[in-house]
Amino acid sequence: MTTSLIPLQRIERKILLIRGQKVLLDSDLAELYGVTTKRLNEQVKRNLERFPKHFMFQLTNQELEILRSQIATANYMKTRVPPYAFTEHGTLQAANVLNSPMAIKVGILIIEAFLKLRTLTTNQSAIIKKLAEHEKQIGYLFQLMEELASAPNEPQYKTHRIGFLREEDTKPRKGHRHAKRP
Repeated sequence: MTTSLIPLQRIERKILLIRGQKVLLDSDLAELYGVTTKRLNEQVKRNLERFPKHFMFQLTNQELEILRSQIATANYMKTRVPPYAFTEHGTLQAANVLNSPMAIKVGILIIEAFLKLRTLTTNQSAIIKKLAEHEKQIGYLFQLMEELASAPNEPQYKTHRIGFLREEDTKPRKGHRHAKRP
C-alpha cells in the first residue's frame, strides 16, 4: 500500500524525545509531507484551534541549542526561530490541515511509526522489569552463598542419638568407666 512512499525506519529516525514526549520537528514533518517548512507552519497558524498544547509546542531557545549540540546534521541547524514539535496527534492534524493526498498517506505512515515505537518501548519496559526481578533473585542467592561460605565449620546443632533407649541402657554398667563409684 503506502509503505513504498517512505520507509518506516526513515520516519522512526526522525522521531525525537523532547519534554518526555515523542515528537517530530516541523522541518522533518514538512519534508515527510513534501512541503516546505514555511508552508506547513502557515497552515498550522491558520488552524491553531486544531492544535492544543498536547498536539504541538514550540521549542525554547535552550532546547534548540541542546538539540543543535546533539545532532549536527539536522535541518534545524540553520533556523533562528525555534522549531515547532508535533506529537503523534499533532502530526495527524498537520496532515489534515495540509489536505493533500501525499500528506494523508504519509500521515498514516507516521502514526504507524509512532505505534511501532510505543510497542518497542512497552516491550523494553517489560524486559527491564523482568531483568530487575531476576537481579533481585540472583542477589538473594549470592547473599545466601556468602552466608554459607562464612558459616563456622562446627555444627550449629547438638547431635543426639536417634532411636529409643532401653531402661538397661540408661543405667551405668559395672566396670564401665561411667559407672558410679561407691
